[in-house]
Amino acid sequence: MRDLLITLMDEAFREIEHAKDSIPRQIQFPESNEMIKVAVGMRRAGKTYALYQRIQQLLNKGIPKERILFLDFEDDRLFPMTIEKMGALIDEFYSIYPDNHQKHCYVFLDEVQVVEHWHQVVRRIFKSKQIELCITGSSAKMLSSEINTSLRGRSLAVEVLPFSFAEYCVAHNIQQPNPPFSRENHDTALEHVKQFFSRGGFPAVQHMQSHDWRESLQTYVDTVILRDIIERHNISNTSLLKYLTKTLLINASSPFSVNKCYNDLKSQGYKVSRETLHTYIEHLEDAFLLFKVPVYSESLRAQKTNPYKIYAIDNGLINAYSVKIKDIYSKMLENQVYLDLRRQGKRIFYYNTQSGYEIDFVTIDKEGNRELIQVTWEMTDTATKEREERALLSAENELGIQGKILTAKEYAVAGV
Repeated sequence: MRDLLITLMDEAFREIEHAKDSIPRQIQFPESNEMIKVAVGMRRAGKTYALYQRIQQLLNKGIPKERILFLDFEDDRLFPMTIEKMGALIDEFYSIYPDNHQKHCYVFLDEVQVVEHWHQVVRRIFKSKQIELCITGSSAKMLSSEINTSLRGRSLAVEVLPFSFAEYCVAHNIQQPNPPFSRENHDTALEHVKQFFSRGGFPAVQHMQSHDWRESLQTYVDTVILRDIIERHNISNTSLLKYLTKTLLINASSPFSVNKCYNDLKSQGYKVSRETLHTYIEHLEDAFLLFKVPVYSESLRAQKTNPYKIYAIDNGLINAYSVKIKDIYSKMLENQVYLDLRRQGKRIFYYNTQSGYEIDFVTIDKEGNRELIQVTWEMTDTATKEREERALLSAENELGIQGKILTAKEYAVAGV
C-alpha cells in the first residue's frame, strides 16, 4: 500500500503543477478550520480543479508537499474501495511522514461517494488529526441529507457548476465591456453570449472542435447515467432512463408533467409506472444533470401537484442533444438565468398568474427578499413587449413583489 500511495501522491502533484495555469474558478472554500469543506457538483464541472486550485494556493504560501494528501477514489488502482482501505491509506500517509502527527496537514478526498460509509472515516480523521479537510462528491444528497446527518453539522458546502459567462470570457480572453454600453458593445457581447450558450460551460470542452465537444458532452451524460445512477441505484431499465434523460434535456426551461410523460411513454410501448418516473427524475437531479423548479405557492400540496419546470446543468448539454434550433437561444437564456440564480444561492420558483401568464422566476434570497424575473430574448416586437409587461404587472399586483424583464442584450453586458 505504501508504494501505491507514494505513486498516487507523485502523480497528483504532477497534475496539480500542470493545472496551475488553468482558468481560475470563482469558487472559494470557507476559511474556517473548524469545519469540513465540501464541494459537490456534476462530473467534469470542475470539482477536482477546485481542489487543485486550493492546493496550489497552499503551495504558494510555502506549505510543503509532505503535509498535503490528495486521493481520487475513482482511480481504478484503488478498486474495490472500502472504508477500511480508505482509512488505511490516510493512516499510511502519516506513517510515511510521521512528523505530520504533530503538524497541521491538508487532506483532499475526491469523489468520496464511491466509498460506502465514507463519512465514518472522514469523521474519525477530522476529529483525531490537525487537518484542513476538503472532500468532493457527485451527489446532491451529499449537499443535504448525507452531510447534515453523517457529519453532524461539522461541514460547509459549496456547489460547483460549469463556467459562468464571466469565467467563459476569461477562458477565451474576452474583455467584457464597461458602462456606458454602446450599440457595438451590446452587439459584440450578445454574439459572445450566443457562443457561450452553444458550447456550454464545461471547462474541458472550451477549445475543442465542434464535433469533439458535442461527442464529449454526450459522453459526460452517458458516464453520469452509468456511474451515478445505474450502478449506484441498480437500475435495470436503462433504455427508459436514457430516453427520459434526453427528453428532459431537450425540453429544458419548460414545464414538465409526470402524468403526460407517463402517457407518452405508454403509447410508445415502454413498461413504466409513474413512481418509476418520479424515482428516475430524483436520481437525475441527485447527479446534478437536471434541476426541478416548483410553482410559487404557500401550499406544499400545490407545489407537489402542479407541473414543475426542468432546467439543465449546462446549456451545452441542451445543444448537444437538440435537433431543432428554433427558439433554442431563448430556451438557453432562461436556463442560464436559472443557473446564475442558483449560483447566487437563491430559492427559485415559477409562477402562473390568475389570468394565465407564466412568470419565469420568483426568487428568494438568504435575507428573505423576493423578486420576479421575466426572461425574454428580445422585446423589439411591440406585441412581445406588451405581453411580457402585462404578465409582469399582473404578477406584481397579485403577489406584491417587484420584478424586472431581462433580455439577452441586458444579460450580455450586466448578467442577472
